[in-house]
Amino acid sequence: ALVVPSELLVRIASAEWGREATLIRNGIDVARYAAAPDVAIPMPERADNEVVIGTVAGLRKVKNLPALVMAARAVPAPVRLVIAGEGPERAAIAAAASGWEDRLCLPGFMAEPHRWIGHFDILALSSLSEQAPIAVIEAMAAGKAIASCDVGDVKAMVSEENRPFIANDPHQLSAVLGHLASDAKLRQRIGAANAARAAELFDETTMVAAYDRLYASALEGRSLFTA
Repeated sequence: ALVVPSELLVRIASAEWGREATLIRNGIDVARYAAAPDVAIPMPERADNEVVIGTVAGLRKVKNLPALVMAARAVPAPVRLVIAGEGPERAAIAAAASGWEDRLCLPGFMAEPHRWIGHFDILALSSLSEQAPIAVIEAMAAGKAIASCDVGDVKAMVSEENRPFIANDPHQLSAVLGHLASDAKLRQRIGAANAARAAELFDETTMVAAYDRLYASALEGRSLFTA
C-alpha cells in the first residue's frame, strides 16, 4: 500500500504516479497543546497591544521566510515576528528585516512546541510548497488562527472560519495578517474552531488507529497493538 498524509498527494499519486494511495493524516497529542504555555520564547517583553505572529520551520528556501518578514513588516498593527527553527536561510531572513530587527525574533530550534507555541497569536506560513504541515496542526490544537499561503492541504486542514485567511499568494499574506492582527475577538473565534477541528481530525490516536487497520489488513486481521 502507498500511504500519504495529504489530499494533494492522493491526487498526485493518481495523476502522476498511476497509484492508488491511502490517506492517513498526520496526528499529534492534541490534548498537550490545550494547556497554557510554560516555556518562554527568548525575546523582549511584549507590549500590551503587541500581536505575536509566529512560525515553526526549517530555515530553508522552500519556506520563503524572507517573504514572511516582508509581509509582517507591512502590517499596520504593532506586531512581532517569531521564526523558530534553524537552517541555511537565517542570513537572508535577517537581511529582509534590516531596519526592523527589533520586531524579529530568531530563537533557533526549540523543542517541545506544545510548551511554547501558545505564545503566538497567529501562526503564519509563507511556504512555496507544503503537504500537511505539522506546525499548522500544532497551532490549531493550541487554539490559534492560521494565516498561510494556499499550499498543500492547509486550506482543507483549517476550520471553515479560518479559510478566508488562506491567501492566494505571498503578496496577499500581509493583508490577511493585518486583518487578523487587528481583531483579537476574531482570532479567538477562529482559534476555538481550529482547536475543535484539530481534536476531530488530527489527534494521534486517530492516526495510530488508521495505521493499525491498514497493517491488520495485510497481517490476516492481526492488530499491531494486541497479542
